[in-house]
Amino acid sequence: MNFLIKSFAAKLANNLTKAFVIRTVRKEFRNLISKDEAREIIRNLDVTTRIVDMGHEQANGRILAEDIISGVDVPPFTRSSMDGYAVNAQDTYTACEDMPVTLKPVGSIHPGVNPDIHVNTGEAVEISTGAVMPSGADAVVMVEYTHNKGSTINILRPVSINENVMQAGSDIMAGERVLKKGTVLRARELGVLAATGRSNVRVYGLDVGIISTGDELAEPGNKLQAGQIYDINSYSISAAVSECGGTPIRYPAVMDDETAMKNVLQKAADECDIILTSGSTSAGSGDIIYRIIGENGTVFAHGINIKPGKPAIIGKVFGKTVFGLPGYPASSLTIFNEFVAPLIRKMTGQKEESMVMKAKLSKRVRSEVRSQLLPVGVVKGRAYPVEKGSGAITTLSEADGFIEIPDNVEMLEAGETVKVTLFGKLEEPDLLFIGSHCLGLDTLFDLAGLNVRVINTGSSGGLSAIRNGTADIAGVHLLDEKGEYNISFMEEFGIHDAVVVKGYLREQGLVVRKDSNIRKIEDVTSSRLINRNTGSGTRVLTDRKLKEIADKKGISFEKLKASINGYNTEAKTHSAVAAAVGLGKADTGIAIRTAAELNGLGFIKIADEEYDFVISSKIIGTPDVKLFLKALRSEEFKEKLPPGIRTYERTGEIILIN
Repeated sequence: MNFLIKSFAAKLANNLTKAFVIRTVRKEFRNLISKDEAREIIRNLDVTTRIVDMGHEQANGRILAEDIISGVDVPPFTRSSMDGYAVNAQDTYTACEDMPVTLKPVGSIHPGVNPDIHVNTGEAVEISTGAVMPSGADAVVMVEYTHNKGSTINILRPVSINENVMQAGSDIMAGERVLKKGTVLRARELGVLAATGRSNVRVYGLDVGIISTGDELAEPGNKLQAGQIYDINSYSISAAVSECGGTPIRYPAVMDDETAMKNVLQKAADECDIILTSGSTSAGSGDIIYRIIGENGTVFAHGINIKPGKPAIIGKVFGKTVFGLPGYPASSLTIFNEFVAPLIRKMTGQKEESMVMKAKLSKRVRSEVRSQLLPVGVVKGRAYPVEKGSGAITTLSEADGFIEIPDNVEMLEAGETVKVTLFGKLEEPDLLFIGSHCLGLDTLFDLAGLNVRVINTGSSGGLSAIRNGTADIAGVHLLDEKGEYNISFMEEFGIHDAVVVKGYLREQGLVVRKDSNIRKIEDVTSSRLINRNTGSGTRVLTDRKLKEIADKKGISFEKLKASINGYNTEAKTHSAVAAAVGLGKADTGIAIRTAAELNGLGFIKIADEEYDFVISSKIIGTPDVKLFLKALRSEEFKEKLPPGIRTYERTGEIILIN
């Protein structure tokens, strides 16, 4: 299957002129090409797929490159489909339980035996399921409708001709096409292949080389050094290639060294049909993939007017088609799904399947000048933007699909109907949880045996979702100025048709390195602090403790804040606080014990935080919520909670909101 470039030189020259300019130090995107222009370039790419012959065990998930014509009948002989007695149907027509027909047994037949038995009128042959029917017999009486009586067999009910008999070729006839070219081979299809006696099958083969680039990459399984991250893209893209029918060939991650990159690209070009790289595609001085491609082939495009995934490359290097995917995981997968996956599916004969549904947007979304593919979760007809950013791998794993925002649209309003392109079949959850996430939730939902969709928006987002009638349950841990958790915020958010269910306690405290001299909250004032984000419950707790210190010192809170190194440096999560301390970027910060212990850090407790649940009154008596409450109050939940989280005497208490 060849896709040849026809009259493409002029078009490429035009694209090259407007798409990029190479400078000595820094590459700049000039005129970004549109999505349609990118697709047009890809449609004209010269890529050749191979047809390979392989056995059944290797063919799972592959695409058939030929029609499968059966050379045999299936079954190849007429056989019994039940345990019983092979008979002449005519002999049984008068049979009933009160007046059975008596027949003479003349032998037995087991599977795998070609019987030398002929059944005459008045005779019967014992036969097993799958055994060859004897000559003279045209039906089988099931064993449960027979009764042994001495040397004879009583038939208790009649059978018709061919009853409980499978004729030769009744499943598959010799010469019949059983599988069509282009079919994806899965368990059922491979079973059909085996039934026809085929040991090998011809399938489309497309070897796709996958190369991650970057000095910071480490192989999963190795210990991370300072500044390193695990190589995500080569694994996620490899899986995506397999799903599209290609054969991924993953090369070790290569450092940002021009010679090393050139060598691995040359090796991949020798061994593969298509090459996918990730990273080193942007416009920075250290991003050199585009230059290597340009010097050893052709860059058709560098930069697509899309978000995420702007710094993508389409080209040819050492004679093979190459796609330079961005380094950020969500960007990389988005560009792959949007542009590369359709090409691989086409090359391997897979059908392009796109599932689209309409949903109401849950919140206002601002877009940018370029087109945007915004990941969203879909629950109860509403689309929730997944806004972790293109650097987060879970951006796509937590999404059900995406909405496309054209480059001429600056804003979509909450409640607006949008078209969602789904990544796969949408599964409706038992409950929708929106709010602040916690490790205790995983234990709780598992014990309840519920399929709960979790959307992490923070406590305020959860309360807003309850007020708007969107969420079933919200997780909250907001501390008011009086030092009380959660209850007062029901009135502040205008929530009346809901209840507060007391949850559990989370230990809050100072996260420190094991060799730290920090011993108490007062030591924060002379240390490098990593603070939590404004509006978080932990930030309110931090400010409350610092105000107490300021009062003891007889100075203003503002003056104390100004004296603390790092007070205005904010982290959005407990884990981010622990990471900053662990990497030596800060001496301490306030977070939950769980974050400290998971990162091998010390912890100095200063308070217990109340993590509660707000549940819509409309569903409080439903079976799913009852299961939730039962699990929350159980001894098993108490025992399985992670370190730093514990139940207490109020766990499971229901507080009505006036």
